[in-house]
Amino acid sequence: MSSLSDHPPASAPQPFSAEQTQYLQGFFAGAMQRGALPFAGHLPGGAITNDPATGVANAAVEAEPTVYGTPVSDLCREEQWKYERNPLDAWDELLAHAAEDRAPDLEHTFRFKFHGLFYVAPAQDSFMVRLRIPGGVLTSAQARGLATMAEQWGPGRCDITTRANLQIREIAPRHIVDVLTTLQALGLGSRGAGADNIRNITASPTSGLDAQELIETLPFATAMQHYISNSRDMYGLPRKFNIAFDGGGAITTLADTNDIGFVAVRVSMGRGVPAGVYFRVLLCGITGHQQFATDCGLLLRPDQIVAVAAAMVRLFAENGDRTDRKKSRLKYLVDRWGVTRFLEETERRLAFPVIRFPAEECEARGPIDRAGHIGVHAQKQSGLQTVGVVVPVGHLAVAQLRDLAKIADTWGTGELRLTVWQNLLIPNIPFASLAAVEQALLAAGLDWKAGRFLSGTVACTGNQGCRFAAADTKRHAVELARSLDARFTLAQPINLHVTGCHNSCAQHYIGDIGLMGVKVEGEEGYQVNLGGGADGDQGIARELFAGVKFTELVPRMHGLFHTFESRGTADESFLAFARRHSVDELRAMCTAQEPL
Repeated sequence: MSSLSDHPPASAPQPFSAEQTQYLQGFFAGAMQRGALPFAGHLPGGAITNDPATGVANAAVEAEPTVYGTPVSDLCREEQWKYERNPLDAWDELLAHAAEDRAPDLEHTFRFKFHGLFYVAPAQDSFMVRLRIPGGVLTSAQARGLATMAEQWGPGRCDITTRANLQIREIAPRHIVDVLTTLQALGLGSRGAGADNIRNITASPTSGLDAQELIETLPFATAMQHYISNSRDMYGLPRKFNIAFDGGGAITTLADTNDIGFVAVRVSMGRGVPAGVYFRVLLCGITGHQQFATDCGLLLRPDQIVAVAAAMVRLFAENGDRTDRKKSRLKYLVDRWGVTRFLEETERRLAFPVIRFPAEECEARGPIDRAGHIGVHAQKQSGLQTVGVVVPVGHLAVAQLRDLAKIADTWGTGELRLTVWQNLLIPNIPFASLAAVEQALLAAGLDWKAGRFLSGTVACTGNQGCRFAAADTKRHAVELARSLDARFTLAQPINLHVTGCHNSCAQHYIGDIGLMGVKVEGEEGYQVNLGGGADGDQGIARELFAGVKFTELVPRMHGLFHTFESRGTADESFLAFARRHSVDELRAMCTAQEPL
C-alpha cells in the first residue's frame, strides 16, 4: 500500500504570463460586449432554472440511497439503525459496555440482540443470552460448560426454549463479553439468536434413532446453520424467521408453525417421479397471527432443501417490508405476491429445476406420538433406548444439568437432545441400564414420568423475565398442570400452552388449552382458548374467555375436565371433545361443581 510519502508534493501554482493575461482580458471584454451568456442551473429540489441568483450550476440531485429498493427515509427505526451500521459490527461497543458495566440504550438493546444478548429491563435489570444449538444437540462437555456459566454469571439455572434451545438469564453487563467468548470456547454461539435473524434451526429430536422416520434431519439443520454462519448477508432480515426440518418420525418439530417447514414424505412411482424419500415445503406459519404454514406444492430431493431454504430467505430479505414491523414477516410478502409468484422468484435464484407434485399423491405420514418426548422409547438400533426427561416449563438447575451430563456419559454416548416441548432426551441407553438411569434421574430431582397435563405443558418466560408479559406464566402453568394431574387420570396427553402476551412465544393458539396473559381488574389473569392443535390435529384454538383471573381459572378448568370425564365418549380425546361442543356449551361446563 502506498503512503503519502510515496508521492511528491504538487508544485506551487505559477502566475499567468503577460501574453496569457492579455488574451483573457480580450476574451472577457468580448463576452461583455455580446451580453451575458444564458444561465442554466438547478434549484435545491432538483428543478432546472435559468436564474443565476437562485440556481447552482452542475448540481443535479443525487438519488436517495435505498435498502433493497426502499428509500432510507422510509425505513422504520430499526432498519435505519441497521443501515447506519451493521449490528454484527458491535464488538467494540460490547467491550465498552462490559468494561463500564453499563446497561444499553434503546438502539444498543436492539443491536446486541444480533449477538444473542437481550437486555430485559424492566422485568430484570440484566441480560439474557440465547444460544444457537442447531437441531438441539448438546454434548455432555457443553452441558457442563453451560452449567458453570449459569452458576458464575446467571441465576443458577438454564431455560429450555420452544425452539429446542437454551437461554441463561440474569447476566450483568460486565459479564457479556465473558459469556460470548466462553460460548465460543465450548463450540457454541449466539450470533443471530435474536432480532431480525433466522432463529434456532430445529430438526426431529429423534433423528437417526426413530424406526419410523423416513430420513435423518440433523444433517440438514447443521448444514443450514453453517450456511447462515458463513453468509453475512443472511443476517439482518426484515424480521425474524423460523425454519424446521421434520423427518416424518413419531415426534414432530411442529413444522407447520414455521416460516418454512420441510417435511419428509415417501413417493411411490408416479408422474415420472422416481420412487423415494422427498421433502414437501410448508410456507408462512405464524401462529401468533393465527396462521399455519401450508403446503406450497413443491417436492424436493433431500440434497436440494438447504439451497431452496437459502433462496427463499434471500428472496424475503430483498423484498420483505422494511417500513412496518407489524407487516414484515414472510407471511405478508407472500400475501402481497401470492404463492405462485413467490415460487417463480425462488426458482430464478436456483441453478436447478424443482418439481411440483400433488401432496395427496405422497404416502401418508406415520402416526405421531404426542407423548413421545417423555418416557422410554426403543430406538431402531437394537437394544438401545431413548429416555425423555421431564423438565417442567424448561427450568433446569445447574446441578441437574451436570447430573444429566454424567448420566449421558455413564450410560449413553455423551449426548443430550433438546426438544420444542421444553424438555430433553438422553439417547443410546442400553436396556440393561434403564433402572440405573431412572434412579440417577430421581436422585437429581428429575423423572421420565409425568402426568398427562404436565408432560404436555410449555410456557414462555412470563413477567419474571419479560417486560411484555402480563402474568407469571411458568409458575401458573406448573401450578395448573399439577393441580389437574392430581385430580384427573386421562388416557391421552393434554397440551397446555401458556404465553404471557400476544407475541405468543409459547404458541397458545395450538394448545388443547391455550392461555394468554392479560390483566383482569388489576390482577394476573388469562385469555382462555380451547381446541388448538398442529400437524394432523391442525387448528386454531377458539376463545373461551377473554379474561379470567388465575385464582378463578383453576376451578373453572377442574369443572371443565370433570364434565369431560363424565360425558366424554370412550377413547375420545379432549381435543375431539372440545371441538364437537360449542363455546357456550364449554363455558357452561366450566361452572360444574368439582371440588379441588
